[in-house]
Amino acid sequence: MGQSWDWQSEMIETIKDRASVIYNPRRAEWDATWEQSMMSVPFNNQVNWELDFIEYADRVLMYLDPNSKSPISLLELGFLAGAAPDKLWVCCPDGFWRKGNVEVVCNRYDIPLYESFKVFKEAARCDLERAYDIYKTKKVTE
Repeated sequence: MGQSWDWQSEMIETIKDRASVIYNPRRAEWDATWEQSMMSVPFNNQVNWELDFIEYADRVLMYLDPNSKSPISLLELGFLAGAAPDKLWVCCPDGFWRKGNVEVVCNRYDIPLYESFKVFKEAARCDLERAYDIYKTKKVTE
């Protein structure tokens, strides 16, 4: 809802040399005046783009900023918890207004949950480095 800092840029900078493709839903041309309706073409296109790439992604990184209510992120958390919890990693610092709910969902579906954005970034980088090393090893032995 426009209250979160651009954490995606910082994460992308951390992982860009290990991730083959990064999908980032934050866009400069987002217009908050778009009608929140399936009949609104630009709104519908954006929401469907986000859902498509959540499904395509191997890993979904989600930061829940204590300065934001993050209603769409919470919706996506619920969606992924039921559909693909193994691809989701969440960072939810102290102060997020529904942290308890997030903790319960992550615990129930065995979703990695981080409180520190710094640790979250380091974990994402290590995960991608491990995946990249496995990929390189397979290529060498094939």
